[in-house]
Amino acid sequence: MEVRSASPKARVIDRADLDRLMAEAAADAGAEFFYCDRYASHSVSGDGVSVRSSSGERACRAVVGADGHTSAVARSMGSGPVREYVRGIQMDLPVAAARQDVFRIRIGRKYAPVFFSWEIPCGDFTRVGLCTSWSEGPPYAYLKALVDEHYPGAKPMAKHCGKIPLGGRGPTYGDRCLLIGDAAAQVKPVSGGGLYPALRAAPMLSETLSSALDSDDLSARRLSRYERMWRKDFGKSLDRAYRLRRMYVRFDDERLSRAGAFARRDDVHAVLNDIDIDDPGKVVGRLIRSSALVPGLLLLMRCLL
Repeated sequence: MEVRSASPKARVIDRADLDRLMAEAAADAGAEFFYCDRYASHSVSGDGVSVRSSSGERACRAVVGADGHTSAVARSMGSGPVREYVRGIQMDLPVAAARQDVFRIRIGRKYAPVFFSWEIPCGDFTRVGLCTSWSEGPPYAYLKALVDEHYPGAKPMAKHCGKIPLGGRGPTYGDRCLLIGDAAAQVKPVSGGGLYPALRAAPMLSETLSSALDSDDLSARRLSRYERMWRKDFGKSLDRAYRLRRMYVRFDDERLSRAGAFARRDDVHAVLNDIDIDDPGKVVGRLIRSSALVPGLLLLMRCLL
């Protein structure tokens, strides 16, 4: 089934280049980098924070945990556990896709148990990857099988793998401490994408922390404003998407096929063509508001039982 929109829904970026540009912008703004120095923990006192790292201790006024999916800052702060992790892996293959305006998704246990695989055209190469549930173990075997079947003989130019936090965690604030990005589990549960939520949250964190520093009030109560801001802005969309994910994980291949047959209907297809990939949960509301689709939605719900 092909879903198309009259306007672009996503853009492919060079993440390494983006990271470099952001690091340069941070340095220009006055940030100082400590290379080969790993954060270990921190402790908060009335007048500041003591940060322990592989090179010793440093004193500062506040800590921002942007240290990824297994955030040591979150652990030291006492934030709650992440609801769920999935395993992701992808390769860049030296194969130019015949169609550069379409990316392919495959679902089902054969390709990516309780998630999906993706094939994204990137000019003269194609990015192929997938995620699997944590219980399935390392996902490499699934990716190898996909590549062997659809890109026989292709040798990867690059390969990346990682752990993706889904479903949120809490809280993302504490005394003299804030979390952002994967460290805060600010990740889209349907796609596993974390860049967009992190970029949305960044100005809210900056505003909250700057104001708290200016007033010399870095208490958890003051910094909780950050969590209220990001949850109001995009937290509901993450919650809706996670509910969709929890529904999806209950689908076996037979149920996925029945749901797919429903999705291929012209009236459903028209709704899917305009899906917002940053908030896919909205599509359910649009389907529910169409009385003609209610019987099909009831069938879809029976697939969950």
